[in-house]
Amino acid sequence: MPNSQSVNPASASEAHASYSPRLCNEDLAPTRDQNWSWYNIFSFWMSDVHSMGGYVVAASFFTLGLASWQVLLCLLVGICIVQICANLVAKPSQMAGVPYAVICRQAFGVFGANIPAVIRGLIAFAWYGIQTYLAANALMLVTLKFWPALAPMTQSSWLGLSQLGWICFGIMWLLQALVFWHGMSAIKRFIDVAGPAVYVVMVALAGWIVWQTGFDGISFTLASKQMSVGEQSWQMITATALVVSYFSGPLLNFGDFSRYGKSMGEIRRGNRWGLPFNFLLFSIVTVVIVSGTQSLFGKMITDPIETVSMVGNDLAVAIGLLTMITATIGINIVANFVSPAFDFSNCSPQKISFRTGGMIAAVGSVLLTPWNLFQSPELIHYTLDVLGAFIGPLFGILLVDFYLIKRGTVSTDDLFNDTPQGKYWYRGGFNPKAIAALLPAVAIGLVISFIPSLHAVANFSWFIGAFLSGGAYRWIARHERATAAATAYTGKVVLQKD
Repeated sequence: MPNSQSVNPASASEAHASYSPRLCNEDLAPTRDQNWSWYNIFSFWMSDVHSMGGYVVAASFFTLGLASWQVLLCLLVGICIVQICANLVAKPSQMAGVPYAVICRQAFGVFGANIPAVIRGLIAFAWYGIQTYLAANALMLVTLKFWPALAPMTQSSWLGLSQLGWICFGIMWLLQALVFWHGMSAIKRFIDVAGPAVYVVMVALAGWIVWQTGFDGISFTLASKQMSVGEQSWQMITATALVVSYFSGPLLNFGDFSRYGKSMGEIRRGNRWGLPFNFLLFSIVTVVIVSGTQSLFGKMITDPIETVSMVGNDLAVAIGLLTMITATIGINIVANFVSPAFDFSNCSPQKISFRTGGMIAAVGSVLLTPWNLFQSPELIHYTLDVLGAFIGPLFGILLVDFYLIKRGTVSTDDLFNDTPQGKYWYRGGFNPKAIAALLPAVAIGLVISFIPSLHAVANFSWFIGAFLSGGAYRWIARHERATAAATAYTGKVVLQKD
């Protein structure tokens, strides 16, 4: 097993006092509270999976022409890949007790880590806005159900959103900010409830559809169009890749949460129950609902909000949509508030706190007008392609550096050392080798995404970026790997079994 850093809580305060203020604040320093159990990790993934964004992405696979059973298989294979990657990403942050932005200093340098931190923070702008918009859309439907007189406020629009839409978006924006403002302990309690809550609604909705259509109305061979075996195989591979792209954001910064894990054993158990097992149940329910809408309403409905609104009972609709709103708030906080909070704080620890970093992302998300990024299944896939072009290369470099170059070791103190004597100082605080591997991989991914003739290949932008950057960095840093293998870390790093 890789080597692991042993942090002594009793001496943590004294150790932190020696850290450079240019690299450390209370939020970025190694945590002394590694008390998250497997259930907390399980709840994290439940909040991530059980959202309207997750449902929309899963349901959009039907537009590829796949049958229900094929969609289910793609979702399961994709999530198993995510599980493997999550276990790999979790290790370095759990060892050192630091968030993603700080652990990146090992590969990019103590100041060069601001490059992946800012990239991940900007990506959170987009996802935070998208998830807030989906929740706001649900809130608008609830509002119109009980106050139909407000319908005229949906007629005109500004920047693509109606007057009522802006009001609902603002309400959701504030609700999420309130939860986030109370810190990680409040977030932990919230996600413990938010993820399981939506299961109740999803299962109830699936049960209602089965009750309306009968089991004969649920078809696992239903497809939106006829395709050859070769075309079906290609679309299944594409759908699997898109599953990974959808989870690539929270996957990349999973270290922000694994840093609180009691042990890697607890984290792996949480990942196992929170990803394959949990996602399989969620996928079955999703497939049943989407398949049932074809029989019940004469068309496939891939929007959960539209499906819930057709139930008929106003109270049931309100409860269902409000629960989905709660679940979406959960994923938005864990994936798109916490991440940029650490990422932007990493850029200027003494000026940007955890709270300030999160609010920067929240404000930036509005400026992107995110509702224009998620208007159709085709646009959803295009958005995932572009985001994957950035996230894949960061993922590849992070893992190759930790597992292959540094041989599974981390020197926590050097993550906060801004002197040339620090292990991660490299050249002026930047690692030119990591940057040299990152930039071409991102550029190639973006070129693929923006060229129409390469649209089919763009669906694999995350994989392409991860392998290109990882392979390039492995070759460029090959001499550093030899040095690491010959160097015995003493004093700062000790062996510890999982």
